[in-house]
Amino acid sequence: MLKKRLSEQLKFIIEIDKLKAVWRQSYLTDGSRKENSAEHSWHLALMVCVLQEYVPEEINLLHVLKMVLIHDLVEIDAGDTYCYDLAGRAQQAEKERKAAARIFNILPADQAQKLTALWLEFETGVTPEARYAAALDRLQPLLLNYASQGKSWQEHQIEKQQVLERNALIKDSSPVLWDYAWQLFQEAVEKGYLTE
Repeated sequence: MLKKRLSEQLKFIIEIDKLKAVWRQSYLTDGSRKENSAEHSWHLALMVCVLQEYVPEEINLLHVLKMVLIHDLVEIDAGDTYCYDLAGRAQQAEKERKAAARIFNILPADQAQKLTALWLEFETGVTPEARYAAALDRLQPLLLNYASQGKSWQEHQIEKQQVLERNALIKDSSPVLWDYAWQLFQEAVEKGYLTE
């Protein structure tokens, strides 16, 4: 029994290595290349630890860390849908649901159930932990876009209002982080990284 369980867990570990090959639209801060989804998840995990003091609600830090580390595993099958691609986003939920079922069910049933519940919690955003994870999931690409002088925004002709609407949920988790994001929006427009 232990051998079967360990075999399933290691099969999952090998499978999730594929996240390193899923490319996102955000560039690294130096603008040299786009980041991959595994790098994004790692970056979010560190943000969770560093920025926790700006969340006014009591949160379970380990729970949030688990959430940000697994939330994009579905992209192994579903791919990364650019957040401003409205047509792509219309089909995203169904593709990701199927991907979650396949990928998480590689694990033993008890672990598959836990990861599925964690992924669904992130997707629904109903807990303080999910709101914090989602806020950082929005803030991270915003920081990368600003640092790379709006490279991805400019490639896709993204305007300030689109970015504001996409990132508005940051304020639901952290007014401090929202104030910072708002300042970045203003500076991005002033510097020509983002158009009005």
